Amino acid sequence: MAEVSIRPALPGDAQAVCAIYDYHVAHGTASFDSAGPSAAEWAAKITDVTAQRWPFLVAERGGEVLGYAYATQFRPRAAYARTCENSIYIADGARGSGIGTRLLSALIEASLACGFEQMIAVIGGGEPASVALHARCGFVHAGRMRNVGFKFGRKLDTVYMQCDLTGEGWNND
Repeated sequence: MAEVSIRPALPGDAQAVCAIYDYHVAHGTASFDSAGPSAAEWAAKITDVTAQRWPFLVAERGGEVLGYAYATQFRPRAAYARTCENSIYIADGARGSGIGTRLLSALIEASLACGFEQMIAVIGGGEPASVALHARCGFVHAGRMRNVGFKFGRKLDTVYMQCDLTGEGWNND
């Protein structure tokens, strides 16, 4: 079996990214979307994210995209220029294989290299697998917003986790 590689996403990866995201929209609560963006919209997002010099990565094996992750500035205000929000999704058949850990670790490194110092994960539905993945990669619980989403006939929380990419820790005064 071919080794999994992590590389920068290209607009040509948009269809695979679209399929991965659409699966999660249809079957999970990590995204509160009821319909995902089109492949053309994903291609534009890949172009937009990378034009900002922010990381958009894919994990692939044998030419098949098995997951993707990207980081964008957390909020558009200048004060947030060093804080990013991540997004990571793994293809259904590839979940639980360690790809998420490799992909998120690579995203953390790439985000630090482009100047981000803090990374925020906004985990829809408080998805246990996503919370565990982020904890494995050094994220800590930063908050929970209760009953802010509604999908599949139930109210959902959003969990916030945070990672200090610099390793300097926080001033808790």
